Amino acid sequence: MRRTIVVHTKFAGHMARVEAARSSAHGVQVVSMGQLAARLAGGFLAPIDLDCLRDAVRGALLEIDLGEIDNIKALPGMVRAAVGTLDKVWRADINLSSTSIPRLRALAALEEEVLRRLPPSMRKPRELVDIACSRLAHAPAVLGSIEIHGHSEMPICWRPLLTALADVVSVTWIAGPRSVPDWVENKRIIIQRTKPNVAIPELYSCATPQHEVLEAFRWLRALIAEGRARPADIAISAASPDDFDEHVLAISQDSNLPIHFVCGIKALSTPDGQTAAALAEILIKGISQERVRRLFRRLNGSVSLADLPQDWTRILPADAPLTTIERWEKVFAQTRAEDWPDGIDRSGFVLDILRLLDNGPEAAVEAGDKLLSKLPRKLWQRALEEGPPVALSVTLTRLRIDDGLEPASHPIWTSAISLAAAPRPFVRLLALNSGRWPRRISEDRLIPDHIIAIKDLDPLPIADGDRRDFATIIASAKQATISFSRRDVEGRLLGRSPLIGGLKEVYYSRGRVPDHAASESDRLLARPSEFRNTPIAKSSLATWQDWFSPEITPHDGLVGGVHPRLQKVFKQPLSATSLKLLLRDPIRFVWRYALGWRHLEESDEPLTLDALAFGNLVHEILQAAVSTLEVNGGFGMAKPEEIIKAVGDAVAATAGHWEREQPVPPPIIWHNTLEMTQEVAARALTYPLEPLPRQNSWTEIPFGMSDQKGRDKLPWDPTRSVEIPNTGIFIQGQIDRLDLSDDALRARVIDYKTGQLNPKMASVVVNGGSELQRCLYAFAVRTLLGQGVNVEPALLYPRAPNNEQAHFPLNDVQSALDLLADAIAIARANVEKGLALPGIDAADKYNDFAFALPANASYLARKRAGIERHMGEATKIWEAP
Repeated sequence: MRRTIVVHTKFAGHMARVEAARSSAHGVQVVSMGQLAARLAGGFLAPIDLDCLRDAVRGALLEIDLGEIDNIKALPGMVRAAVGTLDKVWRADINLSSTSIPRLRALAALEEEVLRRLPPSMRKPRELVDIACSRLAHAPAVLGSIEIHGHSEMPICWRPLLTALADVVSVTWIAGPRSVPDWVENKRIIIQRTKPNVAIPELYSCATPQHEVLEAFRWLRALIAEGRARPADIAISAASPDDFDEHVLAISQDSNLPIHFVCGIKALSTPDGQTAAALAEILIKGISQERVRRLFRRLNGSVSLADLPQDWTRILPADAPLTTIERWEKVFAQTRAEDWPDGIDRSGFVLDILRLLDNGPEAAVEAGDKLLSKLPRKLWQRALEEGPPVALSVTLTRLRIDDGLEPASHPIWTSAISLAAAPRPFVRLLALNSGRWPRRISEDRLIPDHIIAIKDLDPLPIADGDRRDFATIIASAKQATISFSRRDVEGRLLGRSPLIGGLKEVYYSRGRVPDHAASESDRLLARPSEFRNTPIAKSSLATWQDWFSPEITPHDGLVGGVHPRLQKVFKQPLSATSLKLLLRDPIRFVWRYALGWRHLEESDEPLTLDALAFGNLVHEILQAAVSTLEVNGGFGMAKPEEIIKAVGDAVAATAGHWEREQPVPPPIIWHNTLEMTQEVAARALTYPLEPLPRQNSWTEIPFGMSDQKGRDKLPWDPTRSVEIPNTGIFIQGQIDRLDLSDDALRARVIDYKTGQLNPKMASVVVNGGSELQRCLYAFAVRTLLGQGVNVEPALLYPRAPNNEQAHFPLNDVQSALDLLADAIAIARANVEKGLALPGIDAADKYNDFAFALPANASYLARKRAGIERHMGEATKIWEAP
């Protein structure tokens, strides 16, 4: 016998087919009411498909004038709004062309254009009903007996057809425990009712929406673990599940309890969605090296990039933001074929893609077709259908895809309307708060209530539908539990839903101990006594206690013994910067050089250059200018105007280099920075110093390491080792400027300070161990050139005001070196013994590792006495002038 089952939702249709397959039913067809009308109408007719309708609406909006709402038709969401409005109008069987109201006439024009664009086989509900009613004689053969499943109401457009079919075939309205619409009564439609479940649902009060989801998964695990329910009999639902999707997905993955998302999971939570998001980000925000790297990683393996080596990005300068296509072109212009991983220069191929991306949102369609493949391309196209390319960051977040789980064998997370259409025996309803369940009635986005009343446009408004769905779910369930939140995520108090009535709730604390935990982390967090025995808890508690003890503990930096990593550090040459950390903050020295920690570098364009970057820029310009002057007659013999010109040329050359390889500020700020840099560099090189006899000058001259610039006319072998006496420590570095007499008997070592002038520098020797360059560089020069050379080390502040001292020589180099050597030897011995403790610089506001210290303002003060006691003689350097 042929039988037709009419369902309300896609999920209900799937479950009806599963049930038919399990019962070996034959001759059963599961359809929606629109599909039933089209089946009886025949002639390959079909109801209007929403995807086709969306395409037609998007095309029609570009062609027609919508009158008073024409200025909003290009906004994101207009296609969705127009599709929803037309669907409501057709289901309510309203004739838009029979009115003189301007808004409805505009929508009537839109409807006419949309229908013209749809395939001829797709018809409006009213047309399908009229044709189907003319072919009622074929209903017994085409449809057989008809069963209406899971409906609380029927759109007005289908009611005449259903009433007419009841005169020809058996039509049964299977209501179950749900209410039956009044218009069905007194018709020839057979109504099948069942008694509702009389069990009173359990009500739980939860702290927050996240707590509600957690309690739902605890309930879910309890049902399965105790054998009271099969996974396929369990449902968790909310009137509007969108607000909870992220929490449900996160706890599902954490608990290893797969749950089927009936409405689909958000596309951006999948790798394919992230690929589309990476392309959208680069089109909307612009190209940068970070975004390009991310996009190409996501596109790895796609057909469009099949010939591009996976590690091609290794040819890019690591620190360059590359935020314009011109900077990318400069980088590739300097790239040779042998620099590429496979030896083939593919600069042109990559640049073509980058030029396409640089066109921004206008190139969204072409970029998606060229770069994306399969599912990412489908998601991309769907997002473009929802709104203009500039709104991709919004439309992509709305997309959903199937999670691949079979609902007939898994618990489900679903909306109330879908669950009411296919109820399950064990249900948990979330968010029974005022305004959430039932949701507030809202007007249609294009047809407000004063034009067409809500009761006429939507006979079952959203609030009434929520009430009916709630009653249906509770009445159909064998066991029902409901919950509400006391506060929202921002701490605001929330009211209870009127659907709860006078039920007495069970108060759930966020820190309660559940009988069945949702996951291992939930079990441990809810059971402190059990968590306390885990290694991580023991370590955390011991750390916390040690931080608040005035005694020095392993959690403060007592490493203990001679650690191999520390030994390895001291076998390598150290710089003045690393020695400063060794003397003034041993724990940071260990973190950086023994553990290799580095703070996060800024990769995008900064607003301004920080002090370190500004100093590096000045030093690079000084090196370029002095090198030019030395080639053209010598820096010592150059006139001021020649120096200024050389500095200007060096600024131009260095600026281009930095723009290609370094993060630089926006153009206007960058231009002002270069002007300031040029001024500082010119003042540094024109500062009046006594010329040495037949002076030769070098800048950025290395010692203890190779010369990265490949210069062959240096005063010494730069790879030669320089050891600090009685310490076993070798040093390396780059001297900002070296002036050397022709007979190599006099040498001037200049260390440029591009910061603000310190007026106390006239009396400074090592400044508590923070000023090491003058002494160490002087010692390096004497070691490399011989003890007979007279070295004159000095600091020079080129930004000092004209009327203040800017040049600060170090008079007694040997005494300063002896002081430093003793302090470094003691500091090394302490670290090798395992005393990696916070030093005096740990409290410095510029400490880039402050995040690794306890977030407690009194920690360093509490530990200071113990630190000084353990470090002993090593702290004396902190008081040195």
